[in-house]
Amino acid sequence: MITQNDLTRLDGADVYGPDGDKIGSVGQIYLDTDTGDPEWVAVRTGLFGTKETFIPLNQATLSDDRITVAHDKATVKGAPRIDPDGALSYAEENELYTYYGVRSTGTESGSNSYTTGTESGTAEGTSRTRQDDADSRGRSTAGDDAMTRSEERLVADTRTEQTGKARLRKYVVTEQQQVRVPVAREEVRLEREPITDANRGDAYAGADITEAEHEVTLRAERPVVDTETVPVERVRLGKETVRDEETVSGEVRKEQIEFDGPDVRR
Repeated sequence: MITQNDLTRLDGADVYGPDGDKIGSVGQIYLDTDTGDPEWVAVRTGLFGTKETFIPLNQATLSDDRITVAHDKATVKGAPRIDPDGALSYAEENELYTYYGVRSTGTESGSNSYTTGTESGTAEGTSRTRQDDADSRGRSTAGDDAMTRSEERLVADTRTEQTGKARLRKYVVTEQQQVRVPVAREEVRLEREPITDANRGDAYAGADITEAEHEVTLRAERPVVDTETVPVERVRLGKETVRDEETVSGEVRKEQIEFDGPDVRR
């Protein structure tokens, strides 16, 4: 539970939903006027943090520099749009209670915003409305002849989002290949030799006149085709970060000071 003792840690903290998704950062903290405990937080959302949306702190937790609330980003995005003008009326609180499904405190005191940097942590000592602040900046007080001019400036940031996926897929294709294979075969060759002293004995052996047959077996090589699987390369996916610059634009407001009165020397 977040109490008055945590007020200094809440200022500017990042706000996350229960799913770990960042919702925004703390803009203003609203205290219960009866107990002085933090009851609501106005969170800056949008690309440039120009919108503030109310989120209840009744089930929120605080760790380090982040606040985890009980409602996700989509729920917060659809919350009623109430101007964070420094105070919440009883009707505005009831509207927020109804939307978030939170039981009302039952009092009609409402909630006031908390301003950091003061010694007191109570709602009475630290609450003020934005209109009062604007009035104090827009007109001179006794003994002060100057006013402060303020303006908004763009504050750009980045977020990481998924742009696509890449995958490796292996499949099999069939193709025809030709290889030359050397083969050998046996052929019949008729050889005649004259009768000489060396072969005369073999020539006169046997009967004088006979019939005979002699058979020779011929052999030949035939090509045989088979396949074998061999690894040829390794393929993997790698990622690299490419740095680039993009231009963003947005609307900002600034105050201008005009003089209305008799001509005076500057």
